[in-house]
Amino acid sequence: MFATLAPILLQATLETFAMVISALALGTAFGLPLGVLLATSGRGELFEAPLFQKSIGPIVNATRSVPFIILAVAIIPFTRLIVGTSIGTSAAIVPLTVAAIPFIARIIEGAIREVDGGLVEAAQAMGARPFQVVTKVLLPEALPGIIHGLTLTAVTLIGYSAMVGAVGAGGLGDLGIRYGYQRFRPDVMAAVVITLIVVVQMVQSLGDWMARKADKRNI
Repeated sequence: MFATLAPILLQATLETFAMVISALALGTAFGLPLGVLLATSGRGELFEAPLFQKSIGPIVNATRSVPFIILAVAIIPFTRLIVGTSIGTSAAIVPLTVAAIPFIARIIEGAIREVDGGLVEAAQAMGARPFQVVTKVLLPEALPGIIHGLTLTAVTLIGYSAMVGAVGAGGLGDLGIRYGYQRFRPDVMAAVVITLIVVVQMVQSLGDWMARKADKRNI
């Protein structure tokens, strides 16, 4: 029985990794600059643009407040526009990315706001431009917090990826629903749950290790 289940479980695990890694990479690509702007666009800050902050902030909060499964269904037309279909692993990456962007943006914003303001003032006193302050001071100093936040995001996306299995997105969630729940196979359900636990533990351990390496206090 295990010999029959193992290839299917491996394929589903690889699909889950593909969805999560792609969504995390795309979410970071969009969420990182957005988070930096949210953290530095207030009055008297590096990129002063209070109107931007007041208009984008509520949009970010609204997107984060929508339950993921509702978001995934609501943006099906957008998903079809992007990838040409609303089912499968590629289609699942779209709602996962949309959900990840505001989450990551707030994580980046929070991590940057934790940086000592004296470091920013010192960099400005030495003639650093705003972009240099961000790349040379804010992001390096906030890196441990950012890594912890991205690790949390990855774990959340693993849970979301299992959730989109309910709409035929593939991965471990789809395997658990189609082969476990619908076919009354508790062994498949147990295998999926155990695999998800192991994957989450691996991701969390890797993230914690990377955060410790990036923390200058541990050097």
